[in-house]
Amino acid sequence: MGFAPGQLVQELGWDEDADEELRSAIMEEIGEDLIFEAVEAVDAVLLWWRDDDGDLADGLVDALTDLSDKGHIWLLTPKIGHDGYVDASDISEAALTAGLALANPASCSKGWSAHKLVRPKGGRR
Repeated sequence: MGFAPGQLVQELGWDEDADEELRSAIMEEIGEDLIFEAVEAVDAVLLWWRDDDGDLADGLVDALTDLSDKGHIWLLTPKIGHDGYVDASDISEAALTAGLALANPASCSKGWSAHKLVRPKGGRR
């Protein structure tokens, strides 16, 4: 997914269904634990989101709170056929509403898809 040693990564939306192997791999890659309560700006946010978690646009806006200006969000959603699946059109609409742009999707684990969201190059409108 493209993390680097020393990056500060905040994790939001963790629950018992989160992929522990993926979490461990990210922590190994950054050489740090994932942050729950940030005390400084973070380089990335790992946001676990399921269809019944509420309004995705609100969740994305909340995820921006501790994110550095050059940081990005990895939105992790259950893959199609899994409980909590989030439709791609809902992700696109929520990203637009939150002032974010969808970058590269990634298949990150057996049960989860990852969607990279960034601030548009021209800044927030």
